[in-house]
Amino acid sequence: MSDISVEAERSDGMTLIEHFTELRKRLVRSAIALLVCTVAVWQQFETLFSLIRKPYDSVQGTGSNAVLALMGVTSGFSLQLKVSLAAATVLSSPIWIYQIWRFVSPGLKHNERRWAYSFTAVAVPLFSAGVALAYFVMPRMLDILFTFTPTDVQNVTSVESYLSFFLHLVLFFGIGFLLPLILVTLNFAGVLSGDRLRAAWRWLILGSFVFGAVATPNGDPLAMTFVALPMIGLSIIAVGIALLNDRRRERAMAARLEA
Repeated sequence: MSDISVEAERSDGMTLIEHFTELRKRLVRSAIALLVCTVAVWQQFETLFSLIRKPYDSVQGTGSNAVLALMGVTSGFSLQLKVSLAAATVLSSPIWIYQIWRFVSPGLKHNERRWAYSFTAVAVPLFSAGVALAYFVMPRMLDILFTFTPTDVQNVTSVESYLSFFLHLVLFFGIGFLLPLILVTLNFAGVLSGDRLRAAWRWLILGSFVFGAVATPNGDPLAMTFVALPMIGLSIIAVGIALLNDRRRERAMAARLEA
């Protein structure tokens, strides 16, 4: 029974063993790209860290009593490694996103595979737009958070803590901007129909505003709306593409039945 399941062919013509071999190949290539980019950006640490700490420094200009500090003997090396890996992940994103699609594409039809490559090209600027928005709102968020520091108390923030906050926020926004693309991907894979997405438009709008509320903890309705509107716009585009793709599939199926 187990031999049959192992050797059973997938719908794309690959056996389970071949499927795992393909996955390993894609992971190895992505890891090599990440390693090469890490080495490439290692010497640019000072420039990268200056860019990362800029939102924090802008808060200092408003009178905040928070101070960045390294904690520990090995903290300097650890910081440089984390910054280099984070920058390398962004720099190598076209490669590992492409590898993901190459792994998924055998399960798609030929015409859908062409769209998959286009999604790779769209994913990178979408993620970058999310990162840019996070960078834009970060000074305001830091300013609000530091207002909770008691009077005459100095907030000594470890660099590791600030870096973790920075990376989590950037990742949160980046992935948030990729969610509409993921919806389109699920539609092209036949998992989610355009009609179901259209029927869930209220949840998409609500989810966008929840995203905006979480991303702007000060509770400012204007700031929340500013963050939510791009998400709503991207979701509308995703629903439109999914509906068009469903209509295309229906026409193709009708043509095959008539033939």
